Amino acid sequence: MFFFSYALGHHFESLNSTCWAKSFTLSIFPLVYCLSLFYVVSTDFSYFRTFSPLTLASFSPLSSQAEGFKEQGNAFYSQKDYSEAFNYYTRAIDASPRTASYYGNRAATLMMLRRFREALEDSQQAVRLDDCFMKGHLREGKCHLLLGNAMAASRSFQKVLELEPANREAQQENKTAETLLEFERMADFGFEKRDFRKVVFCMDRALAVASACHRFKILKAECLALLGRYPEAQSVASDILRMDSTNADALYVRGLCLYYEDCIDKAVQFFVQALRMAPDHEKARLACRNAKALKAKKDEGNQAFKNNNYDAAYQLYTEALTIDPNNIKTNAKLYCNRATAGAKLKKLNEAIDDCTNAIKLDDTYIKAYLRRAQCYMNTEQYEEAVRDYEKVYQTEKTSDHKHLLKTAQLELKKSKRKDYYKVLGIGKNATEDEIKKAYRKRALMHHPDRHSAATPEVQKEEEKKFKEVGEAFTVLSDPKKKVRYDNGHDLDDDGCCDGRDFDANNIFRAFFGGHGGGYSFDSSPGVFFFSSFDILNLIETRYY
Repeated sequence: MFFFSYALGHHFESLNSTCWAKSFTLSIFPLVYCLSLFYVVSTDFSYFRTFSPLTLASFSPLSSQAEGFKEQGNAFYSQKDYSEAFNYYTRAIDASPRTASYYGNRAATLMMLRRFREALEDSQQAVRLDDCFMKGHLREGKCHLLLGNAMAASRSFQKVLELEPANREAQQENKTAETLLEFERMADFGFEKRDFRKVVFCMDRALAVASACHRFKILKAECLALLGRYPEAQSVASDILRMDSTNADALYVRGLCLYYEDCIDKAVQFFVQALRMAPDHEKARLACRNAKALKAKKDEGNQAFKNNNYDAAYQLYTEALTIDPNNIKTNAKLYCNRATAGAKLKKLNEAIDDCTNAIKLDDTYIKAYLRRAQCYMNTEQYEEAVRDYEKVYQTEKTSDHKHLLKTAQLELKKSKRKDYYKVLGIGKNATEDEIKKAYRKRALMHHPDRHSAATPEVQKEEEKKFKEVGEAFTVLSDPKKKVRYDNGHDLDDDGCCDGRDFDANNIFRAFFGGHGGGYSFDSSPGVFFFSSFDILNLIETRYY
């Protein structure tokens, strides 16, 4: 009896350690156990000293119960009912907490449930109980790999290869760990060089292996935010926060997206929350400081503008632009705001440049296009203004934008005809008296007799200018014609003011007709006749 119980005890210890106890053995063990225990106790209690703790544990009725729970767990696992399998493996562990294989089985189940951190803990407990438990080391390595710890994974796979050098799975997984380490190194180098696209590429490849690694996800999300791909970055950060609402890195990235989308107040809230979770989070601290400084300076500039202190506003916007070059949307608005202040200060060319910089940062920024178009209109660059208004109207087909486009198109047409105001050298708001004075001055300046000693080419050019002066005066001195000209209605008239409906001789005679002696000149091109009047004397007395 002693020999039988001793042999059976060791046999069952072997079965227990290799996790495949036979049902037959389980069915007869309680009877044999009771008989052997009675015999041993009645003869020599010191016999128990010859057995290891695991052997003694195998004699317990709880061991039989644990094996039953394990077998039920195996059945549910094979049916892919991992939640029930987990429950039964847990009951097996509760019944026999020092059996390595139970932790190994539960680790496998937790991996299927994607609870990799818990699976890692079970795998580590399994190999602590049995350092030669190969499957435990292999599962530990896989968990490390999925969680992004390539070096720890490699150590686990090396341990497997020490136990079984020809294990192909461990060999392949070890190579995967080395590849993961290489992607990490490439990503670190890319981030240092601010090559964020390269970092995203590397993290995508790394996450194909380490799908549960929050560190890789955070790095990818941060780079997406720095690339202006805010919805993608927010999606990654939000997924992590759904699993762990206290993750400081995810809170930081969420705040970073809001900050770069010019939602600065909300961004600060996330940065502050991240710092509560991790007071030493340097990136969150720096971002929070920049956000507060940027908002304060921008608000100061806006207030100065409202107070009509355009010089101060211009300077404050300039200072705000130096705070964070990476904040594209906010900086685009700052450039546009500075352009507005610049336009008020008559710095139109600088305002155009600022709007252009804003558009470079954000090519969907409608306000910048509108502001630049208005500056183009004010500097009479009508073709450029039309292009900007067309861009705006294509994006937002409103009645206001349509009206602005039509106005710019009309001004462009008007700019391609003769500018009578420029011919006379006056502004568009010139009075009737100013128009007359300008005609008098220009007519005498370009009169052919004043240039009689010049070369034929100069005479021809001055004659042309003299007739343009008369043409301009004909239109601008007539209130009705002037209104039609100003409104562009004359553009619909064929040859309204092309020189065929006025006589330069009559205009000049009517204007200077009060002077004795009389004079006349043929209205034919290049032919002027004067009689009994010294036109040169008229020029000298009237030209001023």
